[in-house]
Amino acid sequence: MGTYILRRLIQSIIVILIVTVFVFVGMRLLPGDPIFMLFSPNQVQNFTQEEIDQIRHEAGLDKSLVVQYFDWLGNVFKGDLGKSILNKRPISIDLAKRIPVSAHIGILAFLVSIIFGIPFGIISAIRRGTRLDTLVTTLANLGITVPIFWLGIMMIWLFAVHLHWLPVMGYTSPFTDFVLNTKQIIMPVFCESIFAIAGNARLARSSMLEVSRQDYIRTAWAKGLTERRVILKHALKNSLIPIVTMAGMGISGIIGGSVLVEQVFNIPGMGRLAVDSLFQYDYPYVQGITLIMTTAIVVVNLLTDLSYGWLDPRIRYT
Repeated sequence: MGTYILRRLIQSIIVILIVTVFVFVGMRLLPGDPIFMLFSPNQVQNFTQEEIDQIRHEAGLDKSLVVQYFDWLGNVFKGDLGKSILNKRPISIDLAKRIPVSAHIGILAFLVSIIFGIPFGIISAIRRGTRLDTLVTTLANLGITVPIFWLGIMMIWLFAVHLHWLPVMGYTSPFTDFVLNTKQIIMPVFCESIFAIAGNARLARSSMLEVSRQDYIRTAWAKGLTERRVILKHALKNSLIPIVTMAGMGISGIIGGSVLVEQVFNIPGMGRLAVDSLFQYDYPYVQGITLIMTTAIVVVNLLTDLSYGWLDPRIRYT
């Protein structure tokens, strides 16, 4: 077990480093120069080449890509994610404000996807061929295919503009106004969780149907056990491995979906900050946000892998 965890930790660190390299190089291959975002075109025209080179030197952009990357990586190990090229402020200050917002909505979206997706799939499998099964399967197929940004816009039009039930956009801390916060996050949480709900429901249904055909399930029925006992004690736990895998993958979708959701609903989270920084060529922000998101996804995948041994005692880690 310890050897397996160590090996997976090493693999996770390698994955994170590879992602940071691709993002680091990709940002600098984009057309444009962040230096020109600092000044208006008229101001830039009045600068000499020596002055532009001095500004680029102060931002550390005159070094080679390799040197820049290892300088940034060395600072990361010291707990320093760098400073913004545009406002010269440590990006950790903004991230400390943005991470709780994204985490709040993301965690709620994950819980909603588990609470609704898995039970819907199990009920659909138990009632296979009924109208309920048809309804759940149809809604799950729609949930997987619907574009998040389109769904967000339609929800704003219906619930905010037309019915006036919910605020159009924005985010208020639950510690400031819990009622307003609840109204503001209903639509973003639903949009972030819709794909995970649909995926969990479909996989839970197919997994339960596969398990229900096993010999030990037929034996349980033959013993005269109640439906509840057969489902909860014998079928559910043995069908959870693919469901847990899908739930872990759903975290990636929720984190990625936050970029679109926060843009549509004007939420000041990490996703929106990443988009704004990308268009402004503010490299440190994009690198720091990517590092945090990648680390979160890798940690969730590691925990998902380790949970298999608890769900299925037949699994042994070597």
